[in-house]
Amino acid sequence: MTEPNALHPYAELTPDRVMDALTDLGLWPDGRLLALSSYENRVYRAHLDEPVQGASAVVLKFYRPGRWSRAQIQEEHDFAAELVAAEVPVVAPLVLNGHTLHQTEGFDFSVSPLRGGRPPELDDFEVLEWIGRFLARIHTVGAAKPFAHRPTLDVQTFALEPAQWLQTHQMIPLEVEREWRDALVPAVAMVEAAFANASGCRQLRLHGDCHPGNILWTPAELPGGGPHFVDLDDARMGPAVQDLWMLLSGDRPQRTQQLSAMLDGYEQVRDFDRAELNLIEPLRTLRLIHYSAWLARRWEDPIFPINFPWFGTPDYWRGQVLMLQEQVEQMQEAPLSV
Repeated sequence: MTEPNALHPYAELTPDRVMDALTDLGLWPDGRLLALSSYENRVYRAHLDEPVQGASAVVLKFYRPGRWSRAQIQEEHDFAAELVAAEVPVVAPLVLNGHTLHQTEGFDFSVSPLRGGRPPELDDFEVLEWIGRFLARIHTVGAAKPFAHRPTLDVQTFALEPAQWLQTHQMIPLEVEREWRDALVPAVAMVEAAFANASGCRQLRLHGDCHPGNILWTPAELPGGGPHFVDLDDARMGPAVQDLWMLLSGDRPQRTQQLSAMLDGYEQVRDFDRAELNLIEPLRTLRLIHYSAWLARRWEDPIFPINFPWFGTPDYWRGQVLMLQEQVEQMQEAPLSV
């Protein structure tokens, strides 16, 4: 592993520059600025002297340079605007000076209203049913047309290319590399077979990273209560089940009950193709491989060694070997059925 690079582009993103980005848009921060938890991008909460479009506090999101093109970022914003127009509870960037995407000092950024909330209680089947209904509404909008610039979730970009990058850049310790490769090959082969068998499943615009931390919940008895979705940064084309499986946890009976509750809500709004259930474990396998490569590629960002000190050690990679072997076993089992 290389040492963190102190000259990483985010080193130029000082609090003064964040405040200046707001004032350049005609907004006036009151001096309170808080960095929020985010690794891929840099995200800040700022309070304003005067509200903008009803928001007295906003969230600024500075996109990681080089990750997305401006056309791809704009597609994220346009998708969010479509969802808001369809009354889907998504936190979308504000339109300021006629635009949602802005530039400052070489950074692309957006400004969104601050929305509070807590992660949903996923052991509550009514909550899961409610989330299922809203995911179906997201997918109804997402199915209306494809992305023109954003990528598709596939084996090449989430497994083959990341695995090749890890090996080419010698990110896996020599004492573990062969063992990891021996576990990787059958896992990827099974994922490829699963995707080939599911080639008839419809591809649509997705949230893409629908884990519990990207759903904020307010009590249902309050105005506007219920779930609202945040962070469409990973929006892409893919099968609908991608936005469901990360909300499942526990043993097989628990996951089956959770999935059943979500689909009860989902199918009140939109049909769900049961053939996509065969992709749950293959999708989990793709995320496992992609995640390791993501950490390795970001290692020069100083925030990564601080927050992921265990990454890159032989023990880490031995753990990845075990997880890949477990995924092979999981993919050999019958898929969840409801």
